[in-house]
Amino acid sequence: MARGGINKAVVQKARQTLLARGEHPSIDAVRVELGNTGSKSTIHRYLKELESETSAAPPSPATLSEHLASLVEELAAQLQEEAQASVAQDREQLARERLDYLARLNQADSRIQQLESERTELSGQLQETRQELEQAQRQAQEAAVEIARLRQADHDLQTRLADRDEQVRSLEDKHRHARDALEHYRQASKEQREQEQRRHETQIQQLQVELRQLQQAQIVKQDELTRLHRDNERLLAEARQMLKEQRIHTGQLEQQERLIDELRSTLAQANGATAALEERTQHLQAEVARLNAAMDTQQQQEQQLRERLDETTLQLNETAMQLALLRNAATIEPEA
Repeated sequence: MARGGINKAVVQKARQTLLARGEHPSIDAVRVELGNTGSKSTIHRYLKELESETSAAPPSPATLSEHLASLVEELAAQLQEEAQASVAQDREQLARERLDYLARLNQADSRIQQLESERTELSGQLQETRQELEQAQRQAQEAAVEIARLRQADHDLQTRLADRDEQVRSLEDKHRHARDALEHYRQASKEQREQEQRRHETQIQQLQVELRQLQQAQIVKQDELTRLHRDNERLLAEARQMLKEQRIHTGQLEQQERLIDELRSTLAQANGATAALEERTQHLQAEVARLNAAMDTQQQQEQQLRERLDETTLQLNETAMQLALLRNAATIEPEA
């Protein structure tokens, strides 16, 4: 029984169409003409029935001959063989294409698996990169906080350094005033020494004149002796005042030395805080050394002043003794 709508009439129509085109109505040709539908056994059965009916009909001598039928049979067989070869070739090509398609499908599967593996790896790398980015952001935030702290510390240090500079300038002003005071003291001491020297020379001259006039005027000698005593007392008082001023200046120098020691300590601390103060510290240390040298020189000058004062005091004492001797001699001579 025919399947899919295939019946004898349809097969007969397909057979007549093939015969009209000059083709042999083989099973495969009829099936192709039918659109590749129907089973070959059904088509074969319908074709046999149609051939039986055709052979049972009286032959028409005007349409067919045995020779032409033989040629048609041979051509049909040849066409069937060529069609079968073509179909076999198409099937082989289709098999090759199928194998090629399967190979490409396997390659695509392999590529998909590789891409999936790469995607998984890239996802892991992306996660690690995100973690590293988060860590870098945290580190950047911590670095920003640290930078802010360091900037604040630098600002505080700059403020402290400004205070230190102000203290240093104040100490420098004090040292300058001290140097000016020392210079004034040296100038005053020099002028005083010159005045004392001139006074001493004048006194010596006066004493010499008085010594020459002692024998002539005892009262004048006594007055001069009294005046010399007063001058001596005044000189002693001035010497005491000079010693007192010297002690005052020595105390000021000691105070300046303590200030210098404090300055050295301050400079040492500032030197530990920043390297930028090293040059200024060296300059201050050189200034301190110069001040120490100046103080040493001043102390030497003061020692020389003390020695000269002692010499002057000794000379005055000797002069007083000579006057006393001259006075005793003048007292003895009238009695004689």
